[in-house]
Amino acid sequence: MNPLHHLAHAIESMWWKAEAPSLLLRALTPIYQQISQRDQQSRLNRAITPSLPLISIGNITVGGSGKTPFVAWLAQQLKQLGYLPVILCRGDGGNSDAPQLLHADSLASDVGDEALLLHRFTRCPVISARNRVQGAQLAAQHGNIILLDDGFQYRQLKRCCDIVLIPDMGVGNGHLLPAGPLREPVTALGRADMIVRVGAQSVTALTHQREWQWQTRESQLSDWMQCHQPSPRSVHAITAIARPQRFIQSLQQCHIQVATQQFFPDHHRFTPSEVTEFLTSTHPIAVTAKDAVKLEPLWPKQTPLWVLEQTSEGEKNLIEQIIACLAAGQKPSQC
Repeated sequence: MNPLHHLAHAIESMWWKAEAPSLLLRALTPIYQQISQRDQQSRLNRAITPSLPLISIGNITVGGSGKTPFVAWLAQQLKQLGYLPVILCRGDGGNSDAPQLLHADSLASDVGDEALLLHRFTRCPVISARNRVQGAQLAAQHGNIILLDDGFQYRQLKRCCDIVLIPDMGVGNGHLLPAGPLREPVTALGRADMIVRVGAQSVTALTHQREWQWQTRESQLSDWMQCHQPSPRSVHAITAIARPQRFIQSLQQCHIQVATQQFFPDHHRFTPSEVTEFLTSTHPIAVTAKDAVKLEPLWPKQTPLWVLEQTSEGEKNLIEQIIACLAAGQKPSQC
């Protein structure tokens, strides 16, 4: 990890501690808040109603709240109920400007790692679009409901149901960026239709609203290269996610020893030279699925790439409540 990435990681780690952030970071918070409010208001002034009903899944904290697996779970639930969901992503980590409908040969470097992961896991139409208004127009050709990934602050698209995820660590130190992990004040949850707690079971409520529970569970290591080797019990862990320590803890909870580890910034694009370096490790390589979709095209076919699999589970009646929220939001006066 280079010095700049190390500094960023140190600041992010501080966000999730109870201690007060530095005066410098707190002094920068009003600047961030003013820019963020201006951007949101500008989008709200230009808001359009998409031709399909839209469910937004977002958060008020930076990274690591479980949006991608939740979107995948929700898409599968909707498919079982007869809907044809189209997932709309911003394409973080990709370099394509025009909206793209993902296909079997799409690359994370073009469409983004999360978009590619959602396409692989759900087999739903997935659209990667920096301009998500244009993306929503394209989505209308491929399904009958839109799932807007990371959409709580993207107020240019009107939604029928606004779901906000709160990670298991809550809202950290409670400060706005850059002093804390909050994109918006906790009071912004007042405009959410549903609040979903990810992982946590006994936490202090943030609002007077009903807060639902949803969680993922790590199950086992799976070799995406299908080399038919036994699953390792000790690994070299590599990841480029927002909260990398969670990956280490997940491996340990599965009784997998983490012999060595390497962390990269969220959405980092792995290079062939980095893969060559990884392969010098004396331990098998273990990554998250989000990392694997970027590494897979670069990985030698004869070498296992061990990916930690997850299962998802929502609180009883969660999907029914989402459907009820969607139905209420589709009334002409509200959507």
